[in-house]
Amino acid sequence: MKRHVLPFERPAVELADRLSELAPIAARDEDIAAVIPRLEEVQEKLEDRLNADLGRWQRVQLSRHPQRPYTLDYADLAFEGFLELHGDRHFADDAAIVGGLARLRGRNVMLIGTQKGRNTHENMRRNFGMPRPEGYRKALRIMRVAERFQLPIVCLIDTPGAYPGLDAEERGQAEAIAYNLEAMMGLKVPVVCIVTGEGGSGGALAIGVGNKVFMLSNSVYSVISPEAASAILFREQGRGQDAAEALRLTASDLKDLGVVDDIIEEPRGGAHRDHQQAADALGDRIVAALDELSDLKPDELVDQRIRRFRALGVTESS
Repeated sequence: MKRHVLPFERPAVELADRLSELAPIAARDEDIAAVIPRLEEVQEKLEDRLNADLGRWQRVQLSRHPQRPYTLDYADLAFEGFLELHGDRHFADDAAIVGGLARLRGRNVMLIGTQKGRNTHENMRRNFGMPRPEGYRKALRIMRVAERFQLPIVCLIDTPGAYPGLDAEERGQAEAIAYNLEAMMGLKVPVVCIVTGEGGSGGALAIGVGNKVFMLSNSVYSVISPEAASAILFREQGRGQDAAEALRLTASDLKDLGVVDDIIEEPRGGAHRDHQQAADALGDRIVAALDELSDLKPDELVDQRIRRFRALGVTESS
């Protein structure tokens, strides 16, 4: 796949490219070799400064980067022996959601996540990561299997939202999402949810009800996309950047608001720069969360999950 570089990434990426070009020369020239460490230090500082200065709209762009790792990438890099399960046993097998048995550092788990495509053909098959009702019903069926066999559930979220097409509405999109929200609250096994890219509206929340909810540092989580919010608030789609600022949708925003429990730091430059390092960080956080939840009994897991979500937001009595 052709490398995709966002405008604000370009200075650091171009410097990294020059360093790569100098590497074979440095092997033959001691003077060039002596300069390389200093240039690498400059490149790292540039990356850190760019990351520190990123605005909300730039985080949105990074969350949608076409070379970020998706669920099946994490299944290969962070987990072992992923065995995919198919179908909702009612209508169809929605390829926008994948799920199945896996092992995480010696622990059996059930892995579920939304899946985007890498090219036009794959995106058509995966519906650009936007599930239909059968996708959510498949996810819940797999969760019920996990509950039956007392397996912890890991949900990876990266979707613009649930598919809003007529066929999805005819088959009960809203009902499928609502039913998942209710059913996930009552699951008697540990549930860990991670927003790895876009966390779009109810389409994300339908597999996002967990005992622990995390976000990767360049992911976003919002009730509506900045473009859609712009169209509603400002009557034009071109003000997505303004809408992103108003939505407060970044990982740091949502941690401050108490919506997510913690932030998983991505590799320098973003998860798309180093899939393996991103997967290792993801695996570390999941293992730590499951260890933390392991002492809770089934009823305590349900109670903790309910209390966690009831505590969100602020209510005032008149």
